[in-house]
Amino acid sequence: MTFIETPNAPKPGGHYSQAVVHGDLVYLSGILPITPSGEKLTDATFSEQTEQILKNLDAILQAAGSTREKVIKVTVFIADISAWGTVNQVYTQFFGDHRPARSVVPVLPLHYGFGIELEAIATL
Repeated sequence: MTFIETPNAPKPGGHYSQAVVHGDLVYLSGILPITPSGEKLTDATFSEQTEQILKNLDAILQAAGSTREKVIKVTVFIADISAWGTVNQVYTQFFGDHRPARSVVPVLPLHYGFGIELEAIATL
């Protein structure tokens, strides 16, 4: 097992790794809309929060030796399901023709009052 930590994504806020590589799989922890410098985008729009999460996803994947095209499963936790259209639009632009398996889970509340959190599994 290899534990991944990159300064290009927010530092873990607890006892966990940004990602863990095991065999040929990369398991990414829940990613929140926090900048690498630690700025919490609590008051940002769903679009802005999603964009930051996906930037963090790219950075963690790169540190693990993977890419967004190798993501096989995504779970999206969303605090307001009525914002799903906006989130899905940003998500679609990010992944393009690549279509990982996905689950969308409406939840309340998310940590720090965020609107969205994402976790993923990728291959190397």
